[in-house]
Amino acid sequence: MSNPVFFTAAGALNGMAAGQLFVLEGAEARHAVTVKRLSPGEAVDIVDGAGTRMTGKVVSAAPSGLEVECATLTVEDRPDVRLVLVQALAKGDRDELAIETATELGIDAVIPWQSERSIVRWKGDRAARAHAKWESTVAAAAKQARRAWIPEVRPAVDTAGLSAAVEAADLAVILHEDAVRPLRTVLEAWRSNDESAAPREILLIVGPEGGISPREVTKLCDKGAVTALLGHHVLRSSTAGPAAVVLASDVLGRWTATGP
Repeated sequence: MSNPVFFTAAGALNGMAAGQLFVLEGAEARHAVTVKRLSPGEAVDIVDGAGTRMTGKVVSAAPSGLEVECATLTVEDRPDVRLVLVQALAKGDRDELAIETATELGIDAVIPWQSERSIVRWKGDRAARAHAKWESTVAAAAKQARRAWIPEVRPAVDTAGLSAAVEAADLAVILHEDAVRPLRTVLEAWRSNDESAAPREILLIVGPEGGISPREVTKLCDKGAVTALLGHHVLRSSTAGPAAVVLASDVLGRWTATGP
C-alpha cells in the first residue's frame, strides 16, 4: 500500500537530503495527527505540488508539527505531452466532479469555460470563489491520488478566450457527438506526425449539458480545433472529460514506464 501523502508549499523541500528532518506545519500537520493519527515510525510522503516528493518516517507527531526524517527525495518529471481539460461550466457541481475525476486520472491542467449554453455563470465575487473552489477540488483529488503535481487551474475563459487557447495549443479536440473520427484515431494520427522533443499540449474540450453550440464549434475549428467522437453513447458533461483523459493517456503512452 502506498504511503499517505501530505502537501507542503512549492519549493519547501528544496535542499532536503537523506537523514535530514523536515517539519510539516499548519492544517496538513493537524490532519496527519488528529485525523490520520500518524505516530513515530510510520512512513509518509511529503510533496510540494510541483513535482518534488520526499519519502520518510515520522519522528514525532503533534498538531503543531509533524517531524519527518527524509529517506529519499525525488523530482517527478511532467509528461512530455500534457493534457488540459477545458471544462464548460455546468449545473449541479458536474463540472467539479469532472475536474476531480480527471485529476485522479492524471490531467495536467484545467480551464473553466463559460460557454454560450452554460447555465452556470461566473460573475463578480462568485467568479473568484468558484475558481478557488476548483483549486481546492483539484488539490484534494491530487492528494487522494497521491500525486506529486497539483494540476493548474487556469483563468476562466469565454469562447473568445478559448479560441486564443486553441490557436496556441499543439492540438485541440472538441468532444462532439456529431464528429466522424473517433478520438483514438485523431490522437494516433497526431502522434504519428509529432516529431517535436519539446513539451506539447493537447486541449480536450467538453461542452455543457446542452452541448456546444454550432457557432462555437465553427469558431473553434476556424482556429484549428478538430472534432472527435468519444464513443457510441452521449456522455454527461461530468463523464466525457475523464473518459477522454483515460483514452488519451493510453494512446499517448502516458501510463507506460517509458512515456511518450
